[in-house]
Parts: sequence; structure tokens; C-alpha cells
Amino acid sequence: MNEAENDQEVVRMEAISLAFGKEKVLDGINLSVQRGERLVVMGQSGGGKSTLLRLTMGILVPTSGQALVFGQDVARLKRTALNDLRRRMAMVYQYSALISSLSVHENLALPLEEWTNKSKEEIDGIVQDKLALVRMDHVHTKLPSELSGGMRKRIGLARALVLEPELILFDEPSAGLDPISSTIIDELIVELSERTNTTCVIVTHEMGSAFRIATRMAMLYEGKIIYTGDPETFREAENPVVRQFVEGRTHGPITDHAPA
Repeated sequence: MNEAENDQEVVRMEAISLAFGKEKVLDGINLSVQRGERLVVMGQSGGGKSTLLRLTMGILVPTSGQALVFGQDVARLKRTALNDLRRRMAMVYQYSALISSLSVHENLALPLEEWTNKSKEEIDGIVQDKLALVRMDHVHTKLPSELSGGMRKRIGLARALVLEPELILFDEPSAGLDPISSTIIDELIVELSERTNTTCVIVTHEMGSAFRIATRMAMLYEGKIIYTGDPETFREAENPVVRQFVEGRTHGPITDHAPA
């Protein structure tokens, strides 16, 4: 463990700004995530939510500021140290990102084969255990193309769990799903995080999912975190931007100030 690591603080964004050329995506973000939390970051499509996840993973480097994960400044880590840090994290992608030519079992076994020295028997046992957790142990021989969108999302979640990460990042986990499949994914995230005390950061613009999952919420707007609080605080928020977004109203500061 890094000496600077706070046992209760998993992620800290300190004055994070990020620009691509002249376009500023993030503007002075300050945000922390405590161990065991399910932090939902809400905001408009294209507003920089997924960018926060990529900064956390070290895929992107901030223009200024620091992204600290387990007490370590991700952007300053050398490749070996960054890989070691990433083994403590997992990402669940919006479109599952399963390898189409591999079976479900093979998709889950791959990280274990690449990152551990476990035997085939141990790997097989872990894969079956994680598939059972997401109630998908009956599809281990199938290819991703043989599964529905909701089933692929559940397999993506199982794959994220095989290395037993301390932090899981979710990029729009229920996007594109029907209401029932979306609720199943949301409930699985809650169940698994509570069972394992895993810290979760979830980005979404879907309010139903946000309120089902979150222990705490943050609103990203025009590159800044403008509001944080528990779900009940968000339901009662007087901030006009937050209220318009949560209620899905077509009139308000978000649309009134949007470019024509």
C-alpha cells in the first residue's frame, strides 16, 4: 500500500482540467470517492462523464490537476506501476467489449491467464463462481453473439469480477437495455458491491438507474461538478440545472443555454 494512501479514500480528483486543443472538456474538477461507495456521476451525453473514468484508469492524462487512485497520482506512474494499480481496478464498458471469437468461459478466463499463475482448475472454478454471481453460469459455452444485450452486460460484469478488484468503473451500464434488463443490471451492481464491499463509480444519464444504484451522486455540467449529495438530496435539489436534469424537463437552464 502506498504510504500516502488513505484507507477510506479510493479516488480523489484534485483541480482536474482536461482540454483537447481549444475544447475544454473538464474544468477544475474536485471529487472524491470513499471505500464502499457507489458514486453515480450524472450529466448530459458528451459532457465528460466517461472522460473521468479514463482519467481514473490512466488512459488519459489531465491538462492540469491530479487524479489520485489508492493514493497514487495515476499520470505520474511508470508502466509497471500503472499496470499494478490497474489490477486493483476493473472497467465495465458500455458495450461489454467481449471478444467475439471466444466463448463466455474463455472471455472470463483470459484475464486470469494473463495476470495470474493460477492453474486451469483454479481458473475454471473462479469463472464458474463469477458467472453464478450474475446468474449466467448456464451460458459458459456460448459465444457473445448468441446472447442478448442484457446477458452480455451481465457477462461483462462477471468478467470485471474475476480478479476481485477493489474499484469497478461502469460506463453507462444500462444503456440500450429494455427496462427489465436495465433493472436487473442495476440490482446486480448493488448486490455485488454490498456483498464484496467493492467501491463503484458509475456514469450515466439515465435517472432510473442512477437512483436505484447510488449511495451518493454528483452532477457534471459544463465541465464542472456543480452538485453532490445522497439520492434524497438530489430529489429535493433546488439547483435549477440539477432539477431540470433529474425531472427531464425540456425547459430550463440546460436547454435555454444550449447552442442552436
